[in-house]
This record gives sequence, structure tokens and C-alpha cells, in this order.
Amino acid sequence: MSIPSSFKDQNISIIGLGYVGLTLAVAMADTGFNVQGVEKRQDVLDSLDRGKPHFHEARLEEKLQRVKASGKFIYSNKLDPARPSTVYIITVGTPLDKQGNARLDMAQAATGEVVAHMGEGALIILRSTVKMGTTRNIVQPILEASKKNYELAFCPERTLEGRALIELHELPQVIGADDPETRWRCQQLFNLMTPTTVAVSSLETAELVKLTDNTFRDLSFAFSNEIAKLCGAAGISALEVIRAGKLGYPRTSLKLPGPVGGPCLEKDPHILVESAKQWGVEMPITHAGRITNEEQPKDIAHYVKYWAEKLPGFSKTPKISLLGLAFKGVPETDDLRGTMALPVLHALQAALPNAVIKGYDPVAEKKATEDFFGIEIFDSIPEAFNDADVVLILTNHNRFLQMDLASLAAKMKRPAIVYDLWNMYDDVSASMPEGVLAISLGAELLIESKKL
Repeated sequence: MSIPSSFKDQNISIIGLGYVGLTLAVAMADTGFNVQGVEKRQDVLDSLDRGKPHFHEARLEEKLQRVKASGKFIYSNKLDPARPSTVYIITVGTPLDKQGNARLDMAQAATGEVVAHMGEGALIILRSTVKMGTTRNIVQPILEASKKNYELAFCPERTLEGRALIELHELPQVIGADDPETRWRCQQLFNLMTPTTVAVSSLETAELVKLTDNTFRDLSFAFSNEIAKLCGAAGISALEVIRAGKLGYPRTSLKLPGPVGGPCLEKDPHILVESAKQWGVEMPITHAGRITNEEQPKDIAHYVKYWAEKLPGFSKTPKISLLGLAFKGVPETDDLRGTMALPVLHALQAALPNAVIKGYDPVAEKKATEDFFGIEIFDSIPEAFNDADVVLILTNHNRFLQMDLASLAAKMKRPAIVYDLWNMYDDVSASMPEGVLAISLGAELLIESKKL
């Protein structure tokens, strides 16, 4: 879709070129907007100079190079007054602080930078994930102090890592503003990218849409993980329970259990709980679900230690390999933010202090991953299995699904443990070499219970 020459909002500034900002900037520039990106991190700017995004995302590098060459996308560490925009989109990070509350200092700073450059009638869109009331109580007062006319909206980012450039053109764009004129202006803007927009009646409504959607996913996983915990302790299979319950039964949509983290699900439930407290509302279910997912690494380490102590002749200084260090496997990503592999590593180090733990990831860059985890990273899957006492499969990456697990397990020591945390392999224990124990999340004691 081309942009009509009469369309007034052709010049866009995007403040923050992290995952959300860069994918949006490239998608908008590729659509035909003139996009100016602002990023404070020099390493990110250096990477863009080389035509390389600083993270893995399908087709992003190709499109980045195209929009750079066309002049539709420029970037710097500050807004260029010689290239004014009519629309400013704030996409800076809002990580949790040490108290578990969302930091808003970067959003405040970005708003201040926008105020210094915006002209009369500018449209300011906050896209960062924030607690309810942030757009009105933090961003709006800074804009008001400028004494300039402006329009303000909150339009949450909702793309899936690995599919961002597709979903920016497919997913409905939620638009929150207090007045119909601003909502209509945002709808016109985003309708040039996606065929569907969903306008809601206030800033807070749009803020809550994002938090609600992500928290529901987190809670869904938490319940599955709680069922897996029960099944593991009871010596039955969570996979069998979930599959049997869903087959031909339309009122069950239970997810399979597995480690749950990432840059959204690790923090959005906390932000929702923090938001609710402003109105004196407690959210114990939301809080409990997040804690259930955060506590899972301790259960994983418990079962590794349990079998390590139970198997005769198991090494007192076991070599443990962690497969899948990015926060998810499908769609593939190299994003280490919020990865559950890190708390699993820490839980294993606490449970088995004499263990030597190394890792492997099919996508994440080796040096950055070694720096992040503080452990040695293998170059290949066979290396991770060779001479290992324990292999944990932490994500459902397609490379792991395609492994010849029995052949790889033959390279391990004896006795050894393969722990599948995503239930990717049906009846894997039957194909394991002699002396290799295969267990799955939610079925940790199934083999033992069958012997009773």
C-alpha cells in the first residue's frame, strides 16, 4: 500500500530502537513513511551503520538495508531539528526495578526530548508497555508544560518475536485516546500498514488491553505448569492428561507445560498487579500465576538432583548441558531477556554445586551468550551431548525437535539423564540407550511409578 501524497503524517520519529522500535521503524519506512529513529546506545547505532540489526528477526536485515538505501529510514542518538516530524512514537524500554515496579524514567526522558522538538499539533503515541495511568499521569503533564497544542494516544505493541514484520501488517492495531479526533488520526496512520484498527475509549483502556492479553497467556502457562508439578510428583504424565482432556472436547484449551519467560511475560503480570494497586485492587491469582512460573526452575533442579542421587554410579562432578538459551524456540529468536535458562542455571548451581554447566543455542550469538550466562557455550549440538552426564532441553526450537535423540544420547556418559522440558519426544524412554534415563516435564517419576 502506498501513502497518498496528500497524507499529512508522512514524517515519523521513533524514539527507542530496541526490538519494538526498530521493527516498527523498518516496517513503517518500508511502507513509505519517512522515519527518523533515535537510539542512545552507541553499539546499536554502530550495528545499524553496518546494515545489521542488533537482534535476530526474520527478514529484518534485508528490509533494514533496503530502507536505509532508499533514504526512508535515518537514525541518530538524538532528534534532528532539520527533519521535523508530525508524529512521535515512544518505544523505549520499561524494565522492572529491584522492587519489581516498572521503571518510567526512560519514557519521561523520551517525552522531554519530543517536547523540545515537536511542532504545533504533533501526535505523540506511547507504545512502550506501561502500568495503567502512565500516559495520562507521566507523559501528558510533560506535554502540557510545553504550552504547545498536541494529540496524545497509547497504541500498544503486540507482535510476536520472530513474526514482527508479518504481524505489523496483519494484527489489528489497538488505539487508545480520549477524543475521537485523535483516535481517527491514529487509525488513518496505522491503516496504511494494517487493514484493521480497534479504537478504544481511553488511554487507560488501551494500556490495560496489552497487560491483560499477556497476563492471560502467563496465567494459562502457570496452570499447565501447576498440573505438571502435580503429575510429576504423582508419577503420571502431564502430557497424557492434557492431551486426553483436549481430544474432541471443545471446552478445554490447556497449553502444554514449559518454562515461561521472555521480555513480556516476565514483567507484564507484575506491571498489571502494580497498576491495580492504584485503585486499591489486589490481584492474587495474577500474582500466584507469575510466581508459579518463576519458581519452576527450582522444581527442575530438584528432579535433576533426585535422579543424580538415585542412579547408581552417577558422577559426583556431573557435566550438565543446557540446550536452548534464548527465551523461546518457536518462532526462533536470539533474545536472552527474561530467559528461563538463567534461573534454571542458578537453581542447578545451587542444587549441584560441583557440577560443570555449559550451554548451546541455535541462534544466540556465542560471545554475547557467554557474557550473559557466565558459562562456556558449545558450537554444536553433538558437542553438548558428548561426554555429558545431564542434558536439559529448555526450548522447543525446531533444531531440537529434529534431533536424533537416541544417537546423540549414545555419546553421553553412563548413567546419564536427558530432561525434556517441552514434551517434544513421545515415548522417548523406549529408544534411549542402556543407562540413559529420559524424563519429561510433568512426568519426572513416571518411570519409577511403572516399576511399583
